[in-house]
Amino acid sequence: MDYRDLFDGIDDKIKLSNGAYTTPINFDNGATTPPLKSVTQIIQDNIKNYGPIARGVGFKGEYCTMMFNKARDVILNFFGLGGNDDYTVIYTKSDTEGLNVLANVLIKDKEDMTLTTRMEHHANDLPFRRVGKMAYVEVDELGRVKVDDIEEELIKAGGKIKVVTVTGASNVTGYTTPIHDIAKIAHKYGAFIIVDAAQLVSHKEVNMKGNSKDEEIDFLTFSAHKAYAPFGSGAIVGKKDYLNEEDPFLSGGGCVAGVFDERLIWTAVPEKYEAGTQNFFGAIAMAKALADLESIGFENIEEHERELKNYIIQGMKSINNVTMYGDTDYTEDRIGVIPFNIQNKDYSEVSIMMATEKGISLRSGKFCAHPYVYRLLGASDSDAYRDVVSGEYFYGMIRASLGLYNNINEANIFLNEIDYIANNRVGRKHRKQTGRIRF
Repeated sequence: MDYRDLFDGIDDKIKLSNGAYTTPINFDNGATTPPLKSVTQIIQDNIKNYGPIARGVGFKGEYCTMMFNKARDVILNFFGLGGNDDYTVIYTKSDTEGLNVLANVLIKDKEDMTLTTRMEHHANDLPFRRVGKMAYVEVDELGRVKVDDIEEELIKAGGKIKVVTVTGASNVTGYTTPIHDIAKIAHKYGAFIIVDAAQLVSHKEVNMKGNSKDEEIDFLTFSAHKAYAPFGSGAIVGKKDYLNEEDPFLSGGGCVAGVFDERLIWTAVPEKYEAGTQNFFGAIAMAKALADLESIGFENIEEHERELKNYIIQGMKSINNVTMYGDTDYTEDRIGVIPFNIQNKDYSEVSIMMATEKGISLRSGKFCAHPYVYRLLGASDSDAYRDVVSGEYFYGMIRASLGLYNNINEANIFLNEIDYIANNRVGRKHRKQTGRIRF
């Protein structure tokens, strides 16, 4: 099925470097997705009704407060939590903000430990480094997390690991992680589990309850701009009891029940963590996008994206001088994220050529996941350090990341251009010509 008619702005032509106009191809959905038409429409429909949320009496304020809170129910339903009073939704501006909030709330002592993996986006690593000690699970030679090592690290820590935080799907290779299996291991040793679902929510169904109590996901974070609602919103979906115990990360208006000269009384969650005026349009857009994805059906979404992903991977395997990273034989545990390089071509130059000459948007670099990319490229820690300090940035990749609206015609244009650049185009050589990068 072709889902393109559901999206806004994807067929507007752009001007190329030669002056010609073309319909662009966005294969950079891992960074930001375009809006669904229904999401754009809900913004337009509600502009005229905009008013204060829980801060005034009158039609507009009451209407916005109702819509704002109704969006929480939509989000809870999306994650299989409808009618479950144990969980709440806290609005944030991004997945990154959500993970920072959780790091500051759940890690209570500098000696407390967080366990994460070497697959993570920086947002699921750096906030926890600031508040406590870290332990890491390595990846194997194909880039998959060594899940069996998680229990070993928990045992080794002797109860000091308070949080296990893992990505739901990698923004570099697209690998999905067995989040419910990891939840069981974390809970066995008294740790919370957080799932960074930024790359997951628009591609696969996520039921936070799992099949049993010990499989439950305690906390999950995501950004709406990676799920077809790019209006500056995100959320924490998490268990109320743990969040009610702690002081909020931010303070100000709207998060307190009473303020006195010497003390204060916080409100309950979720408002406790939503100081200041909230992003009304971001919240209702996020809820609308998730509801529409659920309506389309994740079986349909997965089937469409699986076909396109496998078509591109097989096509790239047949092109000389192209190296892909991650497992390209068994791909069932990968969403449509495909990192690659072209032999003797600079990764940044290739992405610029694709964008300016063909209108194909990709991403190049290390994708805010430096430790993972360096491992996939075979760079030692000292080589990686010199890479940054020198300012040369030898190491990097190109990433194609697919969305629901992409199609086989776009895939063919992309593959043809990759073939041309790899085997006909004369260009600047890749800046790192060592055996460490697997060309």
